[in-house]
Amino acid sequence: MKGGGSISATGYIQVHAYTSNALIPLRDVAVSITDTSGGAIALRLTNRSGFLDVPVEIEVPDLASSQTPNTGVIPFATVNLYARLNNYEAIEIENLQVFPNTTTLQNLEMIPLAEFPKSWNQLEIFNTPPQNL
Repeated sequence: MKGGGSISATGYIQVHAYTSNALIPLRDVAVSITDTSGGAIALRLTNRSGFLDVPVEIEVPDLASSQTPNTGVIPFATVNLYARLNNYEAIEIENLQVFPNTTTLQNLEMIPLAEFPKSWNQLEIFNTPPQNL
């Protein structure tokens, strides 16, 4: 995780995996969360509603350390999230920001793969730019 201050607070990540504009929930989507250097933090499966049973806890910089402007402290932690389900395009989210005492909800719109072999290993990558704080 990348942060500028001491690690002493907790933030949370929850996902909502679904397909189509009708938001049809997807069960058993494998969700892995890593720190930005690739170290494993959590591996979970979505439930029948398309959510994780319990949000994933992430260590983040203490909220108090970011209350003064121009301290150089980054008030959030960044992680990467990967989502996979057979017959759906994989999703990779880079630099997902997690804030203290907050649950970050990450929507995962899973796109069904075409039945053509050239489409079987498609990956959709999203990079979250830093907050302008």
